[in-house]
Amino acid sequence: MTSPKTGTAAGTGERLSPRLGRLTLRERWRRIRLQAYSWSLTGAYRSASVHPAVWRYVARGYHPVLDRLAARHARVACAFGAVDVPAYRDFVRRSSGGGRPPRRLRDYPEMTKQNYAGVYDEASRCQEGKLHRAGVVVDESSGSTGKPYNWVRGPRELQGIYRNAAGYIELVFPGDRLFVINGYSMGAWATGTTTGTAMTRIAMVKNTGPDLEKIVDTLEHFGPGYDYVITAYPPFLKHLQDRLDQIGFPWERYRIRGMVGGEAMTEALRAYLERRFEEVRSAYGASDLTIGMGAETGFTVWLRRRLATDPELRRELLGADEQRLPMIFHYNPLETFLEVNERGELLCTINNKTCLQPKLRYNVGDEALLHPLARVKEIIRRDPERWAECRRATADEKMALPLLFLFGRADSTISYMGANLYPQDVEYGLYEGNPHASDIARFCMSLEELPDLESRPVVHIELREGAELDGDATAALIDRCRRGVLDHLASVSRDFAASLKEDPAAGDLRVRVHAAGEGPFAGASRLKNTYLVKDAGTAETEAA
Repeated sequence: MTSPKTGTAAGTGERLSPRLGRLTLRERWRRIRLQAYSWSLTGAYRSASVHPAVWRYVARGYHPVLDRLAARHARVACAFGAVDVPAYRDFVRRSSGGGRPPRRLRDYPEMTKQNYAGVYDEASRCQEGKLHRAGVVVDESSGSTGKPYNWVRGPRELQGIYRNAAGYIELVFPGDRLFVINGYSMGAWATGTTTGTAMTRIAMVKNTGPDLEKIVDTLEHFGPGYDYVITAYPPFLKHLQDRLDQIGFPWERYRIRGMVGGEAMTEALRAYLERRFEEVRSAYGASDLTIGMGAETGFTVWLRRRLATDPELRRELLGADEQRLPMIFHYNPLETFLEVNERGELLCTINNKTCLQPKLRYNVGDEALLHPLARVKEIIRRDPERWAECRRATADEKMALPLLFLFGRADSTISYMGANLYPQDVEYGLYEGNPHASDIARFCMSLEELPDLESRPVVHIELREGAELDGDATAALIDRCRRGVLDHLASVSRDFAASLKEDPAAGDLRVRVHAAGEGPFAGASRLKNTYLVKDAGTAETEAA
């Protein structure tokens, strides 16, 4: 193997670009065997998802014995990458000190943006070190971590993504006249263009992008004779609902459902949206990895809502000390094998051999738990009333895939008075039972240092465009939001509730209201929210 260029490690900013070089006879034989085994499994997966109807059959008939096959394939994927992918080969050798490749899956190093994608160039991270070919699509991450990254996907890889996305939509949103209005960004981000192409397999599609008036015009032009599914980020779906309410849209004449992704959604926001939408479901993915790694069903939505009110179930599934309420998704280990490391962070291995840039034990920074579906249902069955409620809520959907309990990014918190404040909990407090929720476009949080050197959490609220609140209305919004957030935090966080009892200053939560596009929201993306800000600027209106 040729020596890599002196790059990032030397402080020049240039990324490493290793090449495979000449393989030994033993390495060539190992590569042939691993490639044959990986392609045979990938071929089986592809045949099982050749049509959305077949995909649904497999998802409903998944057996836990396949978990072992998926784990073996993940290990084979890592072993093959260590032979076939120049960057990964170098990465593994550096991690093992130049010794023999690991034999167990857990002994392969964790891959991250920082230690892999930011160190090696695009070509060296591809199979055989070959990047340029017809049909390759380049996506870009949103840059929410500070720097946008480019991610490449090959044509066969994309076809598999399209099949999976189409199969899921037909399972969750059945209809004879499906019409998908794609409200995701149509730029270089992975979700928008990929979703639009995938949906053409099963539905009529219009790729409007995140344009409120185009979506309104489309609904009015084509009328109520379709089964509409609107795909968008959660904040944008709320903007759309508020806009349609503003113009007196006849919701009762239409069948409209929502499919969201890109960020977490609370049950408070879902309840707000489902006042108008027939149902709203969420999917889990990442630009680094793939879209549609996990997806909600009626069962996962019911389970999440039950966890919020059932301490015994919560304790058995989440642990005695866990105070957060995760999102819950089904996932397919045959396609994306998931692990959780000792720090509670999610690791993903894309098992599919068609992945142009293999993602192997990739750590995207999300905290999570994994549970087999059979174990979860066994726990639910222990309470007859709970089991009966579960069966009533999920009678029409059957999914046998295991479950991912996703808490979100490990660093998306503000620590205050010994308690962690999570954006999801703040969102609950802002939307749950709030008569002023329609005036809120989005929010973010910051920790502000006061002149006496003490710090206080601040919730910044951006008003939706066109919202005109006088002084009394603004004060009412601030008061309701502040009380809602404090009440919810006290109910879900024992640490915060204890802080309130021990020190009344813990309740000194600040709420600031900003006009659309002002304060910390100036110049921010209208598509995905940034929930933590370091310097929120000067407030327009504040309540302490």
